[in-house]
Amino acid sequence: MISYDDLHRAHRPRVSRLCRVLLADPDEAADTVQDVFARLHEHLAVETRPMDWGAWLTRVAVNACRDRRRSGWWRWWRERGTDDATLPSALRTPEDEVIGRETQSRVWAAIAGLPQRQREVFALRQIEGHSTADVAAMLGISAGSVKRHLFRAVARLRDVVKEHT
Repeated sequence: MISYDDLHRAHRPRVSRLCRVLLADPDEAADTVQDVFARLHEHLAVETRPMDWGAWLTRVAVNACRDRRRSGWWRWWRERGTDDATLPSALRTPEDEVIGRETQSRVWAAIAGLPQRQREVFALRQIEGHSTADVAAMLGISAGSVKRHLFRAVARLRDVVKEHT
């Protein structure tokens, strides 16, 4: 039987990244990740059969992010916007770093501005690297819908990058 600690070590970075993309707020994402792993702890106490814990955690994380967005606090925060200027840059020169931060800020703002389903599909498919079929199964939609949402999300992100180049 797999332990909570093993699952936590193996999946926390991925779940954290997914929540950050879906919520566009590091504090909300951290709280949501805590909720996800609390649910894992509870579920491990009653689950006896082997299962794909990665897929289970992804589904729980997506649902937890949806729940956060539905809350009143989320609407209050959304109206005030985000400041992603503090995102780290991998570029080295000061000029490149400034340009990189501005670009990152625009991309994160564009991701945050995507409709919920497009953001979920984009995060699971492009950032997490799941297959189209896996994303469809996780979200309960058809593979064609995954492709359509991904196409629209990528087109929007390309438009944002092109606007400023």
